[in-house]
Parts: sequence; structure tokens; C-alpha cells
Amino acid sequence: MLIHPQFDPVALYLGPLAVRWYGLMYLAGFMAFLWLGKARARTQPWHGMTAVNLDDLLFYGVLGVVLGGRLGQVIFYDPGYYLAHPLDILAVWKGGMSFHGGFLGVLVPMFVWGRKHGKTFFQVTDFIAPLVPLGLMAGRIGNFINGELWGRVADATLPWAMVFPQVDNLPRHPSPLYQAAGEGLLLFIVLWVFSARQRGIGRVSGLFLIGYGVLRAAAEFFREPDAGIFGLSYTISMGQWLSLPMIAVGLWLCLRKVPGRAN
Repeated sequence: MLIHPQFDPVALYLGPLAVRWYGLMYLAGFMAFLWLGKARARTQPWHGMTAVNLDDLLFYGVLGVVLGGRLGQVIFYDPGYYLAHPLDILAVWKGGMSFHGGFLGVLVPMFVWGRKHGKTFFQVTDFIAPLVPLGLMAGRIGNFINGELWGRVADATLPWAMVFPQVDNLPRHPSPLYQAAGEGLLLFIVLWVFSARQRGIGRVSGLFLIGYGVLRAAAEFFREPDAGIFGLSYTISMGQWLSLPMIAVGLWLCLRKVPGRAN
């Protein structure tokens, strides 16, 4: 069986400042967003986006992702802990960011940015949707480096079953890597190919919602279940519950009559 490498979560020290791998993974995700976005703006002029737009859009997005992701972790997954340790809400360098919280947190800034630049909400989200999955992949790799979000107990004969010594000596699914491959790399490829030509408004956003929701719900079967709000357990995990409305909205966006085309 494989053993989790027990990485040092600190990548390097700059005097008194500790630079953590988790933060570097987020930085890598934001840089990938910027690089891919500028390539997309250059090769797909129908979006009407510029390099300057991307810099501005990234600023709005970072605020939404960080604030929403942290608050989502506090509200959806660990409210009991954070009520008892409120100062730990600020300790984002320790990990603990909810995708669903970050997703909700970024919607308002994207709407505001769109109004500021004369674009509809779905025109903005159609443009950014294919830029998101590589950032998700980087975040899951950060989870793996931190040795968190370990998987359920696996069959010891599974070639990639892994022991996480910080938990126990049982073979487990390396679920952060599953999510990096599914919600990250696979979803990126699907969305990048699908969005290579002009689609009806909302279609790319809808495919993102369906793809992420389905892949996340599937990955939850391999993750150690979250305890749930205030220690309650769920047959369906919190991640699966939160993915259901994403799938429903995604289906509506993909199946509805499109009022126009992206421009």
C-alpha cells in the first residue's frame, strides 16, 4: 500500500513569513485563470473581453472566492467548531475552503462586474466557466499536500490505496486526487472543447454546473463523510446536497429556449 508522504505544509520560509503550499495552489489557480482567460479573449472575440477586463475580473473573483469559500466552510461544514473558536475563521492558511461557498460568493461580484461593463450575468459566467476547473484541481492538490479530506476505507488490494498516518493505519481512497482529476482536469477538458465555438447564452454555464455537480456527487462516495452540521451525520453528504441544486439549474440552462447568442 502507498503511504501519504506527510508533506510539510510550508513550502518555504521568508524570514518570519511562512509560505504554505495551500496558498501557492490558490495562486497557481488564479494565474491559470488569468493566462487561459487572456488566451480565450484573444481567440474568441465574440465575448468582447480584453486583457484589461481579465485583470479587473480576477480581482472581483478573488474576493468572492476567498470570502465565500471560507464562510461556506464555516456555515455548511463546521459551524459548531467555529462558534467555539471564532478567531480560527480568519486562519485560512490552515485550509478549510468550501467550493460551494466560494461558488456562491463569486456570483455577486460577477453580476456587479457585468453591470459595470454592460454584460449580462450569463455572458460573464459563460466566459469564466472553462477557466475555473484548473483552479479547482490546484486546490485539491493543496488538500492532498495538507493531508486533509482523506477518503473512505478502501480494499487493501486497490493498487493506489493509501494510508494516511495522521488518521489511522487503514488503506483509504486518496480522494483529493480523485477530485483533482475529475472536477479539475476532466471538467476542464470538457468545457474547453465545448466552449471552443460560440454557444447560446447560458449553455457553457449550464454544462459547468451539471459537470461539477455530477462529478462532485460521485467523488463524495469515496470521501470520508463529513460529520454534518453540529455533528449530525447524513446518508447523503453535505457536498452531495449542495450539488443537487447546481445540477438542476444547469439542466434548466442547457434545456431552456435560448433568448440570444453570446456577444
